[in-house]
Amino acid sequence: MNQIEPGVQYNYVYEDDEYMIQEEEWDRDLLLDPAWEKQQRKTFTAWCNSHLRKAGTQIENIEEDFRNGLKLMLLLEVISGERLPKPDRGKMRFHKIANVNKALDYIASKGVKLVSIGAEEIVDGNVKMTLGMIWTIILRFAIQDISVEETSAKEGLLLWCQRKTAPYRNVNIQNFHTSWKDGLGLCALIHRHRPDLIDYSKLNKDDPIGNINLAMEIAEKHLDIPKMLDAEDLVYTARPDERAIMTYVSCYYHAFAGAQKLLEWIRRTIPWLENRTPEKAMHAMQQKLEDFRDYRRKHKPPKVQEKCQLEINFNTLQTKLRISNRPAFMPSEGKMVSDIAGAWQRLEQAEKGYEEWLLNEIRRLERVEHLAEKFKQKASTHETWAYGKEQILLQKDYESATLTEVRAMLRKHEAFESDLAAHQDRVEQIAAIAQELNELDYHDAVNVNDRCQKICDQWDRLGTLTQKRREALERTEKLLETIDQLHLEFAKRAAPFNNWMEGAMEDLQDMFIVHSIEEIQSLITAHEQFKATLPEADGERQSIMAIQNEVEKVIQSYSIRISSSNPYSTVTVDELRAKWDKVKQLVPIRDQSLQEELARQHANERLRRQFAAQANAIGPWIQNKMEEIARSSIQITGALEDQMNQLKQYEHNIINYKNNIDKLEGDHQLIQEALVFDNKHTNYTMEHIRVGWEVLLTTIARTINEVETQILTRDAKGITQEQMNEFRASFNHFDRRKNGLMDHEDFRACLISMGYDLGEAEFARIMTLVDPNGQGTVTFQSFIDFMTRETADTDTAEQVIASFRILASDKPYILAEELRRELPPDQAQYCIKRMPAYSGPGSVPGALDYTAFSSALYGESDL
Repeated sequence: MNQIEPGVQYNYVYEDDEYMIQEEEWDRDLLLDPAWEKQQRKTFTAWCNSHLRKAGTQIENIEEDFRNGLKLMLLLEVISGERLPKPDRGKMRFHKIANVNKALDYIASKGVKLVSIGAEEIVDGNVKMTLGMIWTIILRFAIQDISVEETSAKEGLLLWCQRKTAPYRNVNIQNFHTSWKDGLGLCALIHRHRPDLIDYSKLNKDDPIGNINLAMEIAEKHLDIPKMLDAEDLVYTARPDERAIMTYVSCYYHAFAGAQKLLEWIRRTIPWLENRTPEKAMHAMQQKLEDFRDYRRKHKPPKVQEKCQLEINFNTLQTKLRISNRPAFMPSEGKMVSDIAGAWQRLEQAEKGYEEWLLNEIRRLERVEHLAEKFKQKASTHETWAYGKEQILLQKDYESATLTEVRAMLRKHEAFESDLAAHQDRVEQIAAIAQELNELDYHDAVNVNDRCQKICDQWDRLGTLTQKRREALERTEKLLETIDQLHLEFAKRAAPFNNWMEGAMEDLQDMFIVHSIEEIQSLITAHEQFKATLPEADGERQSIMAIQNEVEKVIQSYSIRISSSNPYSTVTVDELRAKWDKVKQLVPIRDQSLQEELARQHANERLRRQFAAQANAIGPWIQNKMEEIARSSIQITGALEDQMNQLKQYEHNIINYKNNIDKLEGDHQLIQEALVFDNKHTNYTMEHIRVGWEVLLTTIARTINEVETQILTRDAKGITQEQMNEFRASFNHFDRRKNGLMDHEDFRACLISMGYDLGEAEFARIMTLVDPNGQGTVTFQSFIDFMTRETADTDTAEQVIASFRILASDKPYILAEELRRELPPDQAQYCIKRMPAYSGPGSVPGALDYTAFSSALYGESDL
């Protein structure tokens, strides 16, 4: 049957006035005449099986066996000699629809318009749509290519039948339905081409069933045309199905038109073999090679066999005609055996070198595709790397960066330059690959060249921008280094100068405290020395200001967008200016305060001298008086009354000296108000004078009281003046410290010297008498009282009572104040603690009963 050569394209499209109108008629008629459906089922099934058996399979039910699309795709592959997409092997409905759609898409790719035929109808087993689809396939692959005298397809097939049957009686072919009912047309076609197979003269027009069956049996046996029709259907149907008859008759055409078909195949194949147009893609060239190999393996061998069979059939036919004394068979012009041989020779020439060209072209495309892919990879890698680099290089971020940041940018830029240099080889490789692709005539060389040119142009721009950025960074670095050095110099000089000004301000505002003219003079001298340094300091200030001015000048001159603040110093120009102004304001204020303090110190010095003059006179006077009183108190010559008189004179002189003390107090008050706390002109302070004065008053009063007590004791005890002097001499002798007191050891030594044999108990008893308060000392009065008791012949309570009455100014009681005033403190305290309260007539609060005290005292003792 018809074979479709690889590489030969068909662009036939059925016109509306051809088969679309017939399709509509068929649709309507089919609904009215089911006989046509039966005829088409049998014919189309047989036609499909005639091809499917080549693949080792067949169909039984045309609407069922094509539902999954697998045998439909196989049928198309067999009749076309082309491969269809790989079918889906699933059993689901969508798998079947996908396979049928692949078959329909292939039919449509051959330029056939599928009218009202969808994959769903085929999968659903729609008989009408399935028969319509098979008819479309038959029409495209079995009838469309029939061409006779400028006519083709149906008209061509009809004309061929008319030409071949014209010489035969009773045969008048006008259509593809009623003209074939008697079977003579089929027999005539067989006899015309194979007169050895049938004796046309013996045929009977009145035996149409016999004629049809004879033709079909001979065709099936000798021509490999399967029986596709039933004789009864043709004879007894008023109008047999046109499509069924066209399908069956087309098989006769393909069986007998061998020379024409072979020549047409050669005619179509030679341009295909001579076509040296290279494909753009490797898979297309590989498909060409595969098509060529299919041509060599599948398509050419049958044509070689067909050519040989034609030559054999031609020779056999001529021999039988000659033996039968019939005229020799003369093929039409251009279809002679010599014509076929000449065409075949041209085919062999076209085929020669085609495979070598294909292999060379495949090698070229393999190299081209490899280079193209390599170009794309390297170009993509480079473009990815270069993306955004120009924008980065165009940045002027260094204009607002610090020196550290600019140096970091330079390091980063150096790294980029190294990276850029490393990419030089890649750019050169890209250019070399593009050049080779041009030399190999790459189909997309225009885009490759355009892309390569863009990469090269960008590479040149990157090189230029890289150099410009390096220059800009280096220039900025030098400027920032200059600024940095200026900042560092500013910081080195501003910091100590700022500290100096802060120290100066602190010193100028210091609340100084001085106590002498020398100290304030020292401060004035230091201040004058400080003022002498101000011109030099002002020069340093101006130098520091000039450094900052230079920084601002550089920034402004080169349009550097950075802050003029100093990273090395927190001191600003404004701070220096403000502090300098402050220093200049404080200097005259300090001058004034120092001069005022100097005047105050002069006034204080006068007060010191005035106070010192008086204190230096008063202090020695008090000391002399104290010494005179002390000497008088320890004198052992003279009567007590004389001593008393002398003491009274001392007391009078002391009281009269009080005015000098008061005047000194006034001067001291002035000194205190002037906050003068030291006086180098005297060793006496007001406190010393006060204490000395109070001690003097106390000493004179106590000494007078002691003398009075001694007089009372002497008179009460009957002690002579000589005894009193002895007592005084003994006391003074054992008073080692010469402070008018003896400690216990001194007192023990005194008693032992006077012949007392003392045990510890006895000494303790005596100590309770002389030191009743346990102060650890014995006064001269206690010593006299003890010695008086020890030496008296008859001491009585009445004598003691008489003594207390004298002290009480003849009152029957005595007050604690009177005891403290008249007696030594220890004796007064002793009496106050032991005297009971007085409750007799005339009693007052605090009155003490000295009578009961004296009676109880002497009643308990041996005195």
